[in-house]
Amino acid sequence: MDDRVGTTLHTGLLISTTAAMAWLSGLPLLFPSLGPSAFVLALFQDSDATAPRRVIGGHAIGVAAGLFAYHLFGASVTMTTVADPGTFEGLRLAASSVLATMLTVAGMLFTDTRHPPACATTLIVSLGLLSTLLEGALIVVTVVVLVAAHQLLLATERVGARYEEQFRS
Repeated sequence: MDDRVGTTLHTGLLISTTAAMAWLSGLPLLFPSLGPSAFVLALFQDSDATAPRRVIGGHAIGVAAGLFAYHLFGASVTMTTVADPGTFEGLRLAASSVLATMLTVAGMLFTDTRHPPACATTLIVSLGLLSTLLEGALIVVTVVVLVAAHQLLLATERVGARYEEQFRS
């Protein structure tokens, strides 16, 4: 199969997993940073960039940094409610997002869990979009499910390749 088609299908299957979970549970199990994570997993498959430790660790650091920054600066304000330019509330969210991004990058670099989509996760949390402890935990659980689905897809692809090779022999 063409790598472009395979990557597209792999990405779609990964997002379908979390989309189905979100639909069936009614929980916020779909969020913007999952798309880039699914794409990285599908595109690079078995590389160091897709190591579960990096993907899950990066998002976990992003969640922790986002929660810390949001509750330090932005608590009770969300990006969707700040409408007026130059408000103190807007400044609080801006400070929250800057601090969260810096903490996420530093955390990923110090722990060797670099996963760029985690910077989107930290913004989602630090801007008050998914900023409770429960929502943070749901983000991490969803990323774990995404990585597990990826590992399952890779395993089935390997089995399929072995059977295909046996039939050719």
